[in-house]
Order: sequence, then structure tokens, then C-alpha cells
Amino acid sequence: VKKKKKKKKTKTAVNESAYRTKIMAEMQEEKKEYIPGSNFVNSLLTDLYQITMTYAYWKNKHEEQTAVFDLFFRKCPFKGEYTIFGGLDECLRFLNTFGFSQKHLQQLEGRFPTWDKKFWEYLGTLDAALLTVYAQREGSVCFPRIPLLRIEGPVAVCQLIETTLLNLVNYASLVTTNACRIRQCVGTSKALLEFGLRRAQGPDGAMSASKYAYIGGFDGTSNVLAGIINDIPIKGTHAHSFVSSFTGIDALNKELINIPPINGANEKNTTFIDTVLEYRSQLEHGSSTNLGELAAFIAYAFAFPTGFLALVDTYDTLNSGVPNFIAVSLALHDLGYKPIGIRLDSGDLAFLSKESRAYFKKIAAQFKIASFEKFNIVASNDINESVLHALNEQGHEIDSFGIGTHLVTCKRQPALGCVYKLVAINGQPRIKVSQSQSKMTVPGKKMAYRLWTASRNEPILDVLVRDPEEVQPDNLYCKTDKQCLCEHPFDGTKRCRVTPSKVEQILIPVFEKGKVVYDSPSLQEIRTHCQTQIARFRRDYLRFTNPTPYKVSVSGELRDLTQ
Repeated sequence: VKKKKKKKKTKTAVNESAYRTKIMAEMQEEKKEYIPGSNFVNSLLTDLYQITMTYAYWKNKHEEQTAVFDLFFRKCPFKGEYTIFGGLDECLRFLNTFGFSQKHLQQLEGRFPTWDKKFWEYLGTLDAALLTVYAQREGSVCFPRIPLLRIEGPVAVCQLIETTLLNLVNYASLVTTNACRIRQCVGTSKALLEFGLRRAQGPDGAMSASKYAYIGGFDGTSNVLAGIINDIPIKGTHAHSFVSSFTGIDALNKELINIPPINGANEKNTTFIDTVLEYRSQLEHGSSTNLGELAAFIAYAFAFPTGFLALVDTYDTLNSGVPNFIAVSLALHDLGYKPIGIRLDSGDLAFLSKESRAYFKKIAAQFKIASFEKFNIVASNDINESVLHALNEQGHEIDSFGIGTHLVTCKRQPALGCVYKLVAINGQPRIKVSQSQSKMTVPGKKMAYRLWTASRNEPILDVLVRDPEEVQPDNLYCKTDKQCLCEHPFDGTKRCRVTPSKVEQILIPVFEKGKVVYDSPSLQEIRTHCQTQIARFRRDYLRFTNPTPYKVSVSGELRDLTQ
């Protein structure tokens, strides 16, 4: 029998093999770069019952069943009628790196030595290669029951990622919504600064809060690390301790404190300190101001002549802090500098802001410096959404707000309550039944659309339809200028017919067969998307008191599945 000669690889085959190897290597490098922002986010950041269920699936040979899960929330937070979706980028980073390392497996086996050893081998083979995820865009305005994420793949893998996804979405969406609500309250003309680092729930909570507050509409953060990592403007001045550390003018080095003139201003014959003292003597209440506070302001102006903003409530806001700020500001103005303003951190913020503004206007007229009328007034002091509405009613004169505790801890509602529910297994719709309508799930694999009205060019409702049955081109349930029936998921008496002028697909593919297919926008782009989205909705959906509920409906065929 003649031996068959081995075929030599052709040059083309070798090139193709080398090309595939190169592509695989590049994909692995991409995965290494696109990783979670926290070292704690890995496959072990999960509840034990996810692993016990996976073990039971595996023992019963059910682990490869194709499942569909919806991640959604049942009720909007803060007694409102809208939520902002946050956390998508972190979810994709987690899925991109999902898998159990040998160290993970050894740790698990050490805790559960009686489990079948072959299970650990199986667990070590799992990754997200068979997962497909659809999601709403990060920063989008979203509503109850509409999935934030739709996950499809082997039931074991879908189960293992549940807790981590919920953890990454719940807090992110809550803080983003809180920030957005505050932005809606103050309007677009006021600056919002996140000051919550010292009050946040640990380092991870602080870093997340700074990031998602920015997406929700805040303009900057005091958190230096978050600002650097996320390219967020970093803001801050000084504390009361800086002011009280100066005992008087004698604490200053007169020869050291020499601020050079700029913008063509003339050199002064007197020292900067003497100029400040001279202006102090010309001011109302000037002779009685605290000299230690004045010395602190002079020292701070020397360090930051182009960014002088002073905390004025250490001793007496109106009789010391504000006059001392003005004395230093007048001296800076003589040298060509433009002082920034003051910060109020205690007392009646509305009253103090109005009195301070009146004083600024008086000084502007007295010294003929128009820009002094528009000094920035920053307020902090345990501010929350209710306080902001009260300040609006009182006609405050505040330009910027520094908000910490109530923003990052979401004190008014500490948790959003997202859930992760099985809605289909092997193509069969599944439902979670409850005596409470709010706890029931809408079964089946679904697609979500937002319907717009031509009369006011705004969204009127969101609707869920069956996927793929009602999303095929020849059987689209929602079409522009075509009337469709939109029903309440569980109450047959609540329905309406809508002829949309525009149909917007809410869920988009973000992860397909183990690969991220969505390029996450920059933080600034997500922030802009959030503000653009929120501006499109009617104001009665967004108001603080008794907001109008936004309609979330289902197609007739989908509603039949709930019966």
C-alpha cells in the first residue's frame, strides 16, 4: 500500500493562517485594554446562588439552554417619572473580560470541596463568547419595564453575570438620575459642582458618583482622581481651617507677598497688603472685620491671583467675610486681575446671597467697577433637591452650587431597584406571576420603540413588541404614519391607538457573540446625549411635584402572553 504524501501548506494557506493568528492576537490585546474600572469587578463579584444555580443546571444537563433575560426597573426613583440609564460602558467592560481564572476556581473549590470536581473544569471553560446583548444608550431617558439590557445566551452564563450587571447599573443609574433632576431644578445657567468624595460610600462609591454626576449634568468635581481619570473639570477653593489658621496680618510675610501687575496695570508704590488695608478702611463694616480672615484671603489671593474665590462664612458673612473679600478684590483689580467670587457654606443661603449681591452692586457703583456686580456666588451646605426648589421660590442670587452628601448617597432614595428576570428559554416565553401587577413580568424576547408625535415633535410613549415576530420588515408593528394599538401590559381597559410621526428603536446591539460591537462615546458625549434627550420631553413628565406618568405600552400579541 502506497503511503499518502502529506500535502505541503501553500503560501496562501500560510498567509491566511498567519493573518488569523495576527487578528486573534489583536483581539486579545483589545480585550486587555477594555477592562472594568474597578479591580473588584470580576466573575467572583456575584451572589452565591448564581453559582449554585449554574451547578444545578450543569448537573441536570440544562446549562446550554438558550435563555433571554431582561434587566429593568419597576418604578422610577425620587417619586419621579423618569430615570437616566448609567453604567453601560462598565457592563461592556465586564462582559469583555468575563471568565474564571485558575485562581478563582481554586478559591471556589476550596470553599465547596464536596461539589463535583468536573464542574470546576466546566466553569473554567466559560466566557461571554455566546452572549448577545442589546441595550439602551448610556445617558438615555428611560422608563419602567423597558429593558435597560436584554441578554441572550446559554442560561448558565446569563445566570452567572446577573448580580454583577445589576451592581454596575443600579447605583450608576440612580446617581445619574439624581444629578439630572438637580440640573432640571437649577436650569442651564447655574453651575453644579460635585463635592461628595468625603461622604461617599467608600472609594468605589466616590469614583462612580463623580463620573455619573457629570453625565447627569454636573459641571465639575472636587474629586481629583476622578477628574483626572475621567477628564472631568476639577474645582475647589479652600476650607474654614485655612481661614482660621491665620491669626492676623502679622502672620503674613510682607516682603514675600508681592503680586506683579498684568494687562498693562501700573506698578503700585505700596505693598499689596497695605493696599488691601487701605481699601478695607474705606468699606462699610471694614474697620470691624476679622484680621485673621483678611490675612487668609490675602495669602490665598497671593497663591491664586487669577482664581481668587473666598469662603466668607468662617466668622461673620456680611460684617466680615464679604467686606474682607471686597478689600482683597479691589487690590487685585488695581493690578489687572479679575477676582472670581465667594462661597457660602452656612446660614440662610437665599438671604445671604441676596445681601451679598446687593453689597457687590453698591461697591461696583462706589468704585465704578461694573464687573464687581457679577461676582460668582457659590453655595454649599447640605443642599438637596428640595432645598433648591425652596431657594428658587425665594429668589436667590446664587450662581453655582456645590452638592455632596445628598447627591452621592442619594439620601432621598438609596437604591433604584433594578431586577433581572428570565423572559424566555429555548424560544418559549416565560413569565413571573404575582398577585401584585408591579411584580409581574412581560414575557418573551422583546424589542422596544419610542413613538413620536408630529404635532409637538416629542415622544408620546414607549412600546414593547415581540422580537423577532413583530420587528421583521414585512411585519413591523410600529411604522411611521401607520396606526398601531398600544395596550397596558396587564389591564385590558387601558389602551390607545397611535399614529407616530417617527419611530425610534430604543434597544441597540452592543455585544454580539462575545465581541463588543458598540463604541462607547466619551463621557462628554454621553453627558450631551443625556441633556439633549431630557430636553425633548414635556416638562410635566419632569416636574418635581406630581409629575405626569409617561406611558409604557405593549403590542396586542405581547399582551396576550400575559393572560
